[in-house]
Amino acid sequence: MTRPGSTRSGSARPGTSRPGSGLRPFSIKAKLGTLVVVSVFITTGLLMVALRTRTELRFITVFSVIATLLITQFVAHGLTAPLDEMTTVARSISHGDYTRRVSGADRRDELGDLAQTINRMADDLEAVDRHRKELVANVSHELRTPIAALRAVLENVVDGVSSADPETMRTALKQTERLGRLVETLLDLSRLDNGVVTLKASRFEVWPYLSGVLKEANNFAAAHRHLSSGSGNHSRKDVALALDVSPPELTAYADTERLHQVVANLIDNAVKHSPPHGRVQVLARRGDGPGSLHLEVLDEGPGIPESERYRVFERFNRGEVSSPHGPGSDGGTGLGLAIARWAVDLHGGRIGVAESARGCRIRVTLPGVSQPRG
Repeated sequence: MTRPGSTRSGSARPGTSRPGSGLRPFSIKAKLGTLVVVSVFITTGLLMVALRTRTELRFITVFSVIATLLITQFVAHGLTAPLDEMTTVARSISHGDYTRRVSGADRRDELGDLAQTINRMADDLEAVDRHRKELVANVSHELRTPIAALRAVLENVVDGVSSADPETMRTALKQTERLGRLVETLLDLSRLDNGVVTLKASRFEVWPYLSGVLKEANNFAAAHRHLSSGSGNHSRKDVALALDVSPPELTAYADTERLHQVVANLIDNAVKHSPPHGRVQVLARRGDGPGSLHLEVLDEGPGIPESERYRVFERFNRGEVSSPHGPGSDGGTGLGLAIARWAVDLHGGRIGVAESARGCRIRVTLPGVSQPRG
């Protein structure tokens, strides 16, 4: 998953073209030509010295050959050493090590251009490999929640904790449908790296939509509590969820499936860091433009230190603030907020940590009918 704003493979990079690079005063051809000229001058000079001093010609020939070989060796070393390094780096890249780079990319000759090209290729391959790993991590994270919820419901029925009544089956069906929708987004996630992800935005009523998201979170916590007892799972029944939409008839324009990813992951993160019997509040207000929306998710946890706020939306970042059940006990992968930022960026919106007197406040702004990214 990438992160938005990353440089695409093959795209133009600033600083790769140099003014006057076509002149190449230090090109390999110029260096070889200089070598020939210097060799001729040395030979001619030694010959003139021999004629004036009556030195034997064989001594002059030996001195001329030695001087020419030394200069040639010096120039050849300057040309072959970078090629040896490029061969080593290229061999490492072919074996999957994309961290190696070629030095001497600032040379003002053909070898400098070749070094820049190899380094750009390594950057692109490293980015592709990172995006591939992030895609697998994102998919695993997003599929885990509905699968776990569906398993919890079915285990409750099998163990006799709950009966297979229509309400229970509807819960299982809803998770199955969500699982199907997440599988369908695999293609969208693969298109993300190519910048062709599209949004299926539509106008919707905010209150019933967010109410459904909160109800789903509560149902999951209730169905999963017998599995999470004592395990520190983030699906905690003791945390209350509250919704505040103003005005009640508020409507917005967005992709509801992507927005579900945002709200669900923010609630998950807030519940995970809430104190025992804490309260998580979701606020929705009208934005500045038509169909725009301001969302806030507030918890009563320890909050996020200001020095860590710029990192909370990075992939695999789990922060230094531990959950009430102990550090690292939630089993999270550090992808929830990164996924939320990705979905918000697709809308062309903004997401960030806002100032709060208590706990953590995550603020989301969606632009509505303005052009989304992608």
